[in-house]
Amino acid sequence: MKFIRTICLLLCIWTFLSCREESKKVVKAVTVAFEKEGELSIFKQETDSLITSFDIEIADNDYETQTGLMYRSSMKQQHGMLFVFPTEALHSFYMKNTQFPLDLVFIKEDLTIASFQENAEPFNENGLSSKVPVKYVFEINAGLVQKWQLALGDKVEFKKL
Repeated sequence: MKFIRTICLLLCIWTFLSCREESKKVVKAVTVAFEKEGELSIFKQETDSLITSFDIEIADNDYETQTGLMYRSSMKQQHGMLFVFPTEALHSFYMKNTQFPLDLVFIKEDLTIASFQENAEPFNENGLSSKVPVKYVFEINAGLVQKWQLALGDKVEFKKL
């Protein structure tokens, strides 16, 4: 009988030890650095006067478009990401894995501002629609649409480096 108890005790100890949580592995966070790929300027519709300029990254392929500004903790005020699509269409974005709030500026093929989504909430997976067909989407830090008093019809110019 002692033999059976010993076997049962050993089985219980073995089960306990094999089920315990493995030690947690340390995972290094990857920092995604800004890489200047172009410049973008915004002009007032009525006067053609320069409102502001940005250094930009350009997302013009499927991977870059799907990843966007995910996994970044912040962005400098005069930086932004310009998404370039092959054709003008309705586009919807979300903030999955985006750690800081953004303003989205939706731009028509003729390079005029068509609509905005301001103060997009970090990590929110609800769709943020362009509401009208657009060819470009420009992501900037939240609050800059208000700060620069951007308006529908303002004009955009950009160049790739």
